[in-house]
Amino acid sequence: MRDPQLDLVLRGGTVVTVEGQRQADVGIRDGCVAIIHDRTGAGGAPPTAAREIDATGRLLLPGGVDPHVHLHTEGLDPGEPGWVDDYTSGSQAALAGGITSVGNMSWVLPWESIADRVRAEEALVARQAIADVFFHTVIVSPNRVADEVGPAVRAGQSSMKIFMCIPTFEANVPQFSRAMKAAGDAGGITLVHCEDLATIECCTTMLTERAHADLGHFADSRPVEAETVATERAIAMCRATGAPTYIVHLSSARALAACVAARAEGLPLFVETRPLYLHMTSERYHGHDGPLYVAQPPLREAADQEALWRGLRDGSIDTVASDHAPWTRELKMDPKLDVAHCRSGVAELDTMLPLLYTEGVATGRLSLERFVALTSTNAARLFGMYPRKGTIAVGSDADIAIWETRERRTVRDADLFSRAGHTVYAGRELRAWPHVTIRRGEVVFEAGKILGQPGSGQPIGRGPTAATTATTATTTTTTSPRPLAES
Repeated sequence: MRDPQLDLVLRGGTVVTVEGQRQADVGIRDGCVAIIHDRTGAGGAPPTAAREIDATGRLLLPGGVDPHVHLHTEGLDPGEPGWVDDYTSGSQAALAGGITSVGNMSWVLPWESIADRVRAEEALVARQAIADVFFHTVIVSPNRVADEVGPAVRAGQSSMKIFMCIPTFEANVPQFSRAMKAAGDAGGITLVHCEDLATIECCTTMLTERAHADLGHFADSRPVEAETVATERAIAMCRATGAPTYIVHLSSARALAACVAARAEGLPLFVETRPLYLHMTSERYHGHDGPLYVAQPPLREAADQEALWRGLRDGSIDTVASDHAPWTRELKMDPKLDVAHCRSGVAELDTMLPLLYTEGVATGRLSLERFVALTSTNAARLFGMYPRKGTIAVGSDADIAIWETRERRTVRDADLFSRAGHTVYAGRELRAWPHVTIRRGEVVFEAGKILGQPGSGQPIGRGPTAATTATTATTTTTTSPRPLAES
């Protein structure tokens, strides 16, 4: 008999969370998970509903939580080319890739307060988004908004970001430190882009003087030293303030080693990496299409890549995030660009999770449980959304991706939903991909088609970061910090 209280049942799939795997039916009501019924014969009759989706032979994974995207917002860089995805096309790319929640880098413009920027982003989400969205307010001028940080965190805007590689950082280090402490004291977390501006400017000047300013030398313009010295500085700020600190897009073995040592002290320090560093190395810059791979920090060497994979396994890296910052091929290949003037970033939302599964889970480098931790649960915990997001549990939002793992397919530009229109991973074979993506109980992507409507996405209400209450539970005094979510 159909249960009139259920809107949707996902039948016969393998439910995967950080706690383990089980064959189960999942019943959904009013956008939330209402029942998880084990298919072991115990627990009574299975749930039924007006609509059912047969997930037999497929995986049911929590919707991905990508904490690091750049979706173009109104008022940013007026008159200049910008990232080509907005909340609509970015949502489409995310949902096709099994991601139901995205964290956008939202720049507080010179004439705005933090609250102004949050209201502006919420208005855009209400018109454009299909995925659910949270915001990291990017602080450029801490003097002007420092007093707003604590109240903003307590009001639910529990994360902010600072860039060490912009001129305003060096001129305002004490103010940035005070803003970090204010955020931490209020229950928030600070994201830090770790590249040292002085090192970058020195290297860029030397390359230009030697007539080596073309983008084939991009890796030399932002060397590992620039990342390492900035990472050490971010660690010092974390140590001095006690504020939870999140290192974005870490790329090198040396920077990771510094973070491992800091976590061994018990510091509330957390680490993100991104797909580019896991799947490619710096020789890409030497090809005719080298500018397509430009990102900050640059691609590194094979030894760095292997260190990152070890970090994903042992828990010294907490999240994999896309840093989705898409440009068209024409904008990336503009011949006027050089090491001092480049367009950084690539389209990643469509492909990030399928590639990580293919190169991680399918090769035995990562367990399914660790995959879920890295792509959903840990980010939900760090950014104050767990257990509403980041898991499949009774009472949680019904954000679920049904994954096909029995067939193979090839990455193609034509299949991308991002307006970039191309992917640096074209031609790669995938061992798994999302067949259906469900956001808050609504089927928003199925069999290659977007079904969700712009404006159906919502801003995500957030509480304090888990880092403020669980630091001792998420680090150890060894060189292999315990992950936020163990597998």
